[in-house]
Amino acid sequence: MFDLVRKLLGRKFRQSEVELLNDALDVGISGRNKAILGTKRAIGPRGVALIKRFEGCARLRRDGMVEAYPDPGTGAEPWTIGWGATGKEFDTDDRIGPGSVWTQAQCDARLATDLIAYAEEVSRAIGAAPTTQGQFDAMVSFHYNIGAIHRATLTRKHKVGDFASATAEFTRWNKAGGRVLKGLVNRRREEAQLYKES
Repeated sequence: MFDLVRKLLGRKFRQSEVELLNDALDVGISGRNKAILGTKRAIGPRGVALIKRFEGCARLRRDGMVEAYPDPGTGAEPWTIGWGATGKEFDTDDRIGPGSVWTQAQCDARLATDLIAYAEEVSRAIGAAPTTQGQFDAMVSFHYNIGAIHRATLTRKHKVGDFASATAEFTRWNKAGGRVLKGLVNRRREEAQLYKES
């Protein structure tokens, strides 16, 4: 690049020109990376509040500890603890299951970590599609609960700007274990409302 510009100028660079060209290249590279990777976004307070309201930090024991519970749809796997955490235990590679017990601080820390990961996954799924904070928050809540942001028709509709159809897609995800659950109906309604308000 420098050789090409030097040839066009027909002379050597001045130091101020080198600095300007370096700055321009940095901006160009940064912009290209953003286009490839998507803009890094974070879930907002309304999205966190929605997730906390529907996940709850259930099974608080008298000693202040929080214990795991089975999935409401299956009555078994996946076992859940704290603010809807599934998968691995807080500090080991063991799976969350019957007998898993965490402190409230561990539940809160896991939620914060998980929300960063889920927000990154939503960002990758929607790419550069114009997205309001409310739409983003609703999709992170949806993905946190369902884990389907990459395959959901909701995502495809959002990416093409068909926000009305995307809003309607939330209501389709109201079943667990093949049954419609009132909690999921209510959550999808709240997510759709947050998505639509934006």
